[in-house]
Amino acid sequence: MKLLEERIQKDGIVKAGNVLKVDSFLNHQMDIALFNAMGEEFKRLFANADVNKIMTIEASGIGIACVAAQYFNVPVVFAKKSQSVNIDGDVYSTEIESFTHKRVYNVIVSKKYLSPNDRVLIIDDFLANGCAMNGLLDIVAAAGASVAGIGIAIEKGFQQGGALLRARGYHLESLAIVDAMNAQTGEITFRAQ
Repeated sequence: MKLLEERIQKDGIVKAGNVLKVDSFLNHQMDIALFNAMGEEFKRLFANADVNKIMTIEASGIGIACVAAQYFNVPVVFAKKSQSVNIDGDVYSTEIESFTHKRVYNVIVSKKYLSPNDRVLIIDDFLANGCAMNGLLDIVAAAGASVAGIGIAIEKGFQQGGALLRARGYHLESLAIVDAMNAQTGEITFRAQ
């Protein structure tokens, strides 16, 4: 998606350790017009996937998932990183290691919001090694639901997550795939799509 790539080039900051800082428009301050264009593109890419639910993980994927859900006219379910008094009843849970936060989370989804009848489109802001995505896929499988597809805003193509998911047969669409980043020069190279 050219619009997203241009925004990453303009406002993204490459930091040491393969970190791409896009918090000024994607995952701290959110550019809703950009999110709207991304949601429209996800709808185009997954138009025939028969999606009836969108799933993400808190917190950075929620905004993108909610805007995309308007195009699919479906609800959004997000995996919570902590148990709260608001969640009653049984839950699906799994452990996820965060690349960004360098820690392991036990994430949960209430069983009343996922069922074998669901065709889930998983949406997230980043895909690096695929740890978070594998956790969400575990939850979908535990519910007996099916994965209609995986939509990612920014994939780090030089890390293994995307290749591994595609090798497993998932319909994965990333709006921007970064093939290389240089923290010293700030240069970002995108994969042609």
